[in-house]
Amino acid sequence: MNYSSRSFTRRNFLKTAAMAGAAPLLLRSGLFAADTAPSKQITLGFIGIGKQGSGLLGGCLPRADFRVLAVSDPDGTRRDLAKQKVEAQYAKAAKDGAYKGCDAYSDFRDLLARKDIDAVVIATPDHWHALIAIAAAKAGKDIYCEKPMAHTILEGRAMVNAVRKHNRVFQVGSMQRSMGIFRAACELVRNDVIGKVDKVDVSVSGPPVPCDLPVEADEPGLDWDLWLGPAPQRPYNSILSPRGMPKNFPAWRHYREYGSGGVGDWGAHHFDIVQWAFGLDETGPVEVFPATGENPQFGVRWRYASGLEVTHQKGNGIVFYGDKGKLMVNRGKFQLWLGDTLKAETMDDYSPLLKELLPANAVRLYRSTNHISDWLKAMQTRQRPICDVETGQRTATICNLVNQVYFHGQSLKWNPKREQFADGTGDAGWLTREYRAPWKLA
Repeated sequence: MNYSSRSFTRRNFLKTAAMAGAAPLLLRSGLFAADTAPSKQITLGFIGIGKQGSGLLGGCLPRADFRVLAVSDPDGTRRDLAKQKVEAQYAKAAKDGAYKGCDAYSDFRDLLARKDIDAVVIATPDHWHALIAIAAAKAGKDIYCEKPMAHTILEGRAMVNAVRKHNRVFQVGSMQRSMGIFRAACELVRNDVIGKVDKVDVSVSGPPVPCDLPVEADEPGLDWDLWLGPAPQRPYNSILSPRGMPKNFPAWRHYREYGSGGVGDWGAHHFDIVQWAFGLDETGPVEVFPATGENPQFGVRWRYASGLEVTHQKGNGIVFYGDKGKLMVNRGKFQLWLGDTLKAETMDDYSPLLKELLPANAVRLYRSTNHISDWLKAMQTRQRPICDVETGQRTATICNLVNQVYFHGQSLKWNPKREQFADGTGDAGWLTREYRAPWKLA
């Protein structure tokens, strides 16, 4: 898809501007860096302030083009820490060295009700993504949502529909698309530098398991019922939500009720790069096969209509096998083989060797050097960002399909256009999940 086709129509832009009051909230210029006018700032709310959310908050706070107005988390300690972090940052720029302008909410709905917030960052556990994102779109907010975008396939499609209906800008946190090493790899594959590729190995951790953690005493200051939200009722366990700001990523992602395992966690990065490399952002596989090896957590394969086959392996990284060479890519790791010759052990999208290897009429991919900056640019121009909601849905669909094959041990045929199982395989119930009342997928 070329850059111009990613744009919203002028009518949609004007409609969006009207919905947003035509311009972001105006605030005192003395509170901001001098090189950014207040009218050009985008006001933010952060929903989910764990390790990832706090990291994203830290990345946005120093930027003069953003202004954080509120944070939300069911953990009171996290809320207070995030509020303090925001106000300490902005106090540095205030004329009197003081600032008290960040509100903290337990319930994300209170944050979404704010008319002065332009956009939200969602970094909750996976089981919350869809309900919060859809509510945010209805509230007229642009959205940055962590990956994997959706916990089920139907959730992902509902998110796409809500974003399109309300003309929102949506960036999925699959930020490897904003890393030069992956863009270079995808351009090499897309332009047949390693020849025809029929096989790819993608190495990430395994699928999630049902939660069987023991009961622990409730923690004061944590709204556990709200943390669970649409997930099944169960007693508190600190492995799911360690109190305060965790030093490591919490293990809720390993349990089916809340996360997608390594298949969704890292698959939303590496599976996504495979989609990008072959121009498959609006489609998906047509068949998924169970593992045949001795380890039940690895070995699921999926095949596209072109014949391309991808295998989930143990480890971390991506290997493309072409009839002229082989390419291995991961964060900070790169190897390009042409024939039996190791041609390169490092590369990014500015590498002279990349330009040398690509043909004169090469397909060049959308370039983003910073995932948050790309989201900002998209909000300012009303164009779709590098990892738009449809892209996130297609990648999350692969994560979901692979997990379903691990769960049920059955081959699945898939119609990516209709987003339905085909030829009598699968069960429509696997496309969704039950929601604990009163929560539901709107």
